[in-house]
Amino acid sequence: MEALFSSFLPRFPDCNLSSAVRIEKNPQTNIIAIYSFTNFHEPVMNLISNSAEGIKFKTMHMHTISMNKTDKQSLLANMFKSVDDFVCNHLDLPLRPSIDPKHVLSGNFSPVDELPPTPCEVVQGSLPSCLDGVYLRNGPNPQFIPRGPYHLFDGDGMLHMIKISKGKATFCSRYVKTYKYMVERDLGHPVFPSGFSSFNGLDGTRGSKRCTCESDLPYEIQVTSDGDIITIGRHDFHSSEPFLSVTAHPKIDPDTGETLAFRFHVVPPRLTFFRIGSDGRKGPDVPVFSMKSTALIHDFAVTKNYAIFNDGQMVISPLELLRGRPPMRVDPVKCRGWALSTVNAWEEDDGETIVVVASNLSSVEQALERLDLAQLTLEEIRISVKAKKVITRHPLSSKVLDMPVINPAYAGKKNRYAYAAVVATPMMIVGVVKLDLSLSSDDCCDCVVASRMYEAGCTGNEPFFVPNDAAADEDDGFLVTYVHDEISKESKFLIMDAKSPTLDIVAAVKLPGRVPTGFHGLFVSQSHLEKLCRDD
Repeated sequence: MEALFSSFLPRFPDCNLSSAVRIEKNPQTNIIAIYSFTNFHEPVMNLISNSAEGIKFKTMHMHTISMNKTDKQSLLANMFKSVDDFVCNHLDLPLRPSIDPKHVLSGNFSPVDELPPTPCEVVQGSLPSCLDGVYLRNGPNPQFIPRGPYHLFDGDGMLHMIKISKGKATFCSRYVKTYKYMVERDLGHPVFPSGFSSFNGLDGTRGSKRCTCESDLPYEIQVTSDGDIITIGRHDFHSSEPFLSVTAHPKIDPDTGETLAFRFHVVPPRLTFFRIGSDGRKGPDVPVFSMKSTALIHDFAVTKNYAIFNDGQMVISPLELLRGRPPMRVDPVKCRGWALSTVNAWEEDDGETIVVVASNLSSVEQALERLDLAQLTLEEIRISVKAKKVITRHPLSSKVLDMPVINPAYAGKKNRYAYAAVVATPMMIVGVVKLDLSLSSDDCCDCVVASRMYEAGCTGNEPFFVPNDAAADEDDGFLVTYVHDEISKESKFLIMDAKSPTLDIVAAVKLPGRVPTGFHGLFVSQSHLEKLCRDD
């Protein structure tokens, strides 16, 4: 237990975090930017509001691929493709289900083609006025079905967006046009090795030299007035030093406009913590020397005064490649488990205790070998600041829960309610629950106070909480998500009342295309965008 959260840093005092969005005003261009982050499987969403140009999602300059460079790449790529074909046909061992694309990309995990902006039909209820704006959700969606191993966390990255205005909705799906995507699209086949599956799991039967996740910078996209998505390129936050990657889950301080983030390394220092100022410029790295090995850290937690990192069992050891083994492995010495997603964190007892609510993967081996069978539990973890160790840890529900969210206005502060997706085996989201964190205790094994299970044959996605207009209570708002019906072959955008004990559906939008099961989403209201424009 002591090793579970062994690294935490004092952070900047008197800061209250309320959302995963950083606001930046550029006095030269009169553009207001709102930043959100991702990695190669979680495309970034950087939102910009401009009264003349509408809505943009900002991230950076895309390098142009010259014809000569493409010709050289094509020749080299064809050579590698021939070698890869030979390996797939004659040398590769049979693929396990967890990395067999025929299994991983089946059902609602199968990719879809791009869809231009298309009007939608509201088939139930009416859309609340607080939902005027845009909701985007990302997913892996590979543009080519791989012949070799494929992990769920691989892929090219597609955004599925619904734009709502005065009760009407428009939907579109677009790839994030990353450098990898553009090169492979022009060549007509994949050439870049994947981060997870190229090592073919734990047995090391196939290898490649590529960093694992969180391996790129954010990308900039623009949302047009007609509801389309255009990729602009990468963004490095004007860093004066080499800056190649960033966590997919930064934490934002809306009061100061600064972003708190990190990245991990395979050489000392194993972890660096940094901030991006309200001017959009990255500050210097703060090394975390207490990390003795390179832990695969996907998320972290922040409070008013601390940043907390999970030094979990899943580690990266590049030297394992020299032994013919994959670089990702499980460290049996560390406390069992891996905190995949952080719900929230805050301080109690005058700052002497840190409370972290996070989803924990008890079997890390299962995550590497059979992610479709992995089971996550939502837990409350209490850390003694003085002793620098975990003092209590217990589950908040007996259900398998993932992709937890809260009202973003309460990030970094003590809150009461959390919402999470209910997961069934094999890896289908079959409902959503609401948890009352105030019920948490060693004697209480289930804090669920409301739930909605989807109809038979339906699979959902991560819920996202949208506060109601002039909301007075923490849970006064709506949960939104995409749900696909495998029986009717239809996808819908659902809006649920977060206050209701049964999370009643108040509106549903029939979508013109299928939305595959994916990762994370973001909603930005039109009223907030207009306020930013007025303040500029």
